[in-house]
Amino acid sequence: MKKVIVVTSSPRKGGNSEMLANKFAEGARSAGNQVVQIAVRDLGLQFCTGCMYCQSHDKCVLNDGMNALYSEFETADVLAFATPVYYYSVSGQLKTFLDRLNPLYVRKNKFKEVYLLATSADDNEKAMDGCVSDLLGWIECFDGVKLKDVLRGTGVSDKGDIEKTNFLQEAFETGKRV
Repeated sequence: MKKVIVVTSSPRKGGNSEMLANKFAEGARSAGNQVVQIAVRDLGLQFCTGCMYCQSHDKCVLNDGMNALYSEFETADVLAFATPVYYYSVSGQLKTFLDRLNPLYVRKNKFKEVYLLATSADDNEKAMDGCVSDLLGWIECFDGVKLKDVLRGTGVSDKGDIEKTNFLQEAFETGKRV
């Protein structure tokens, strides 16, 4: 059994990327894994101030819900980040969340596998390349951590469009293989 954290970063509750994340989580659970789901929109997230307090203390100076999550991340085996594609990049919400994971940089993290679950209105899979690059930049800061897989849910703009595709089934199967 693995501990899997699935982070959704869409401000739109029940949107396409969140539906993808939920199916991934469902697949991971069906394979016997422990799954923790986090919706960034529920955290009251503030921007990182760059003060670096977290590099010498066990927490961030900001008090917005992130401090309670660091030990969860540190003990996770697998991380999955779901995002809608905004201007060929991860959502601002996910970028801010990744920045706020800075306290993990000095910890002995267990996670070694990261998944990206992205959705875009654009039909071209290349629309996700910026998201992949963004996440790879974050991953590069952690020794031995790899981007295990990317699910590219293209051509879904309106809420619920993803239900007309095979992407939800693909997310479920990917979650099962965690």
